Amino acid sequence: MSISMYSASVPVFVRMLNNLVGVLEKADAHAQAKNIDPTVLTGSRIFPDMFPLSRQVQIATDGAKGGAARLAGVDIPVYEDTEKTFADLITRCKKTVAFLESLKPAQIDGTEDKAITLEMRTGTVSFKGLNYLLNFVHPNFYFHVTTTYDILRNNGVELGKRDYLGKP
Repeated sequence: MSISMYSASVPVFVRMLNNLVGVLEKADAHAQAKNIDPTVLTGSRIFPDMFPLSRQVQIATDGAKGGAARLAGVDIPVYEDTEKTFADLITRCKKTVAFLESLKPAQIDGTEDKAITLEMRTGTVSFKGLNYLLNFVHPNFYFHVTTTYDILRNNGVELGKRDYLGKP
């Protein structure tokens, strides 16, 4: 049995972004219950040279919408990157899910060999679609979702593996 490019992208991103919404909602509730300014959490980092939680969420959503849009051959939605609150970050995740759900399997399936070229800080990088999805988009997406989770756990938010993985 094979898996399609669509099945390996859009449903995966949607599931994890919906799980991330749940994680952010728990973090917001934690901040309220403990009387913590929520921007303390959204501005937290694991280490000083890393991005804060708000940027981790922005990059995760950028990766999901950018990856899927490039494979589908559609314009990537542009967001302003101004989110500071949990409500803002949750809205961004939900907006990304809505975009992803607007994509159809026929737009992404069959893009295994599609040429994808990115301009990076270090120069131009070229991929074939499958390699781009599995070895660039997925690892980056999961890195930033996981880092968001880790920042919150490190700050005492009661989260568990089930929050990260979601319900089966």
